[in-house]
Amino acid sequence: MATRGARGFGQYGGAARALERVGDRWALLIVRDLLVGPRRYGDLKASLPRIPTNILSDRLKELQEAGVLRRVPAVRGGYELTALGRGLEPVVLALERWGWSVLGEPGFGEAVGADALAVSLRAAFRPDAAASLPPTEYVLHVGDVSLSAIVVGGTLDIVPIGAGALPQPRRRSAFEPVPEAVLEIELATAALHGLLSGDPGGVAVLAGGADLLERFEKTFRIEPVTPSTDTASGAEAAA
Repeated sequence: MATRGARGFGQYGGAARALERVGDRWALLIVRDLLVGPRRYGDLKASLPRIPTNILSDRLKELQEAGVLRRVPAVRGGYELTALGRGLEPVVLALERWGWSVLGEPGFGEAVGADALAVSLRAAFRPDAAASLPPTEYVLHVGDVSLSAIVVGGTLDIVPIGAGALPQPRRRSAFEPVPEAVLEIELATAALHGLLSGDPGGVAVLAGGADLLERFEKTFRIEPVTPSTDTASGAEAAA
């Protein structure tokens, strides 16, 4: 990056160099949304409503200069991740899982966007557990956002649906038999943490039954770090 000498950490190492490129405020959230698919400037602004327009423009320019994203020639004002940018997926998913331990209750004005929800489900997905379960479609309505997640074997395909959903390319699972089992659930934003942590209280089942909700819990789960885990680790280390 051309400005590395002026803005860098003065350290020669992978973590330092990575943070020089994607460590600025909002940068990784832009990457998160582009992991779901190409987005226009307006799409990114709508997904990140609190980002100032000048900061969004600056971050997009910086990420483009860093080789993390590029313009989409066929889409006016569109952006997509490069291969280098897509390499950040395991980093973003790991951060999503780590953040679940410090998430807390939603703050005033905090909502769940379609891209953020898709990434949360990808972070929670357990392909080993799903591989032994029948093909299933999970339809989630969280606040004002809806998406469809089809699980076939150990593969996951997520598509936003409903009002305001962005157009999507043909879903990969379209080549598979459409799952006969469908679970449709509705929940408030505040109940999402519990759902992905194994406590489905506050979830309204609109279609499907308790067996499919149990299947969801086996397929999607984020294990938060708890104080008891820290205490046990400390005791083991002391022993």
